[in-house]
Amino acid sequence: MPDRQYLVAANWKMNGSLESAKSLVIGIKQGLAGNNNAEVAICPPFIYLPEISGFLSDTSISLGAQNVSHLENGAYTGEISSVMLTDFACRYVIVGHSERRNLYHESDSRVAEKFIAAQAQGLIPILCVGELLEERETNTTEDVIARQLDVVIDKAGISAFANAVIAYEPVWAIGTGKTATPEQAQEVHEFIRLRLARHDNEIANGIRILYGGSVKADNAEQLFKMADIDGGLIGGASLIADDFLTICRAVR
Repeated sequence: MPDRQYLVAANWKMNGSLESAKSLVIGIKQGLAGNNNAEVAICPPFIYLPEISGFLSDTSISLGAQNVSHLENGAYTGEISSVMLTDFACRYVIVGHSERRNLYHESDSRVAEKFIAAQAQGLIPILCVGELLEERETNTTEDVIARQLDVVIDKAGISAFANAVIAYEPVWAIGTGKTATPEQAQEVHEFIRLRLARHDNEIANGIRILYGGSVKADNAEQLFKMADIDGGLIGGASLIADDFLTICRAVR
């Protein structure tokens, strides 16, 4: 396996208050002291980025945003540009999360535009891909993943993936009670890597592919043992410091 540093990224989604966010970051900071096996990133709601940025300034923990506009500026009420994110020392930004695709109807093309906009300002996009339950049940998982990847490859070029992260989210395994086995997750991660290798083998071997299907304290270690799983994009478990720290420590 190539020397890919694991990444464990916390996606807080639309949760918390200013006080709970501060408390959570303090708990994570204290718990991670001296633990350097994985890179750790925190993606809070937009409104808490300035505060969290200050708390992380003396740590190795990276800051990320949960979304970004595909546009740089202008009369787009409610949007946040990649330029704005860089003002608060963001390193990462999530693009194409399943909730953005499915609840807010973001197309593959729009996700690709956000990917490009993020990289234009030096941000590292965490590109999310994944299939719905009906797509899994009709055995079209690989078709869906290929389509989502290919649009970004076509628009941004394969070289753009040298400075990107991919997160595989089996949408059917998020908050449904259903779970993907480590072997099922590994199968799709391997497919993603092979899909990129069709264009550039070096980039395919070097890119980090995270698993984002309900990673928890009790399954992280088994998932992270898989050859092509390079960490996790953590949702609910990232809201509890002890659970998130257990996941971070599952990296060996």
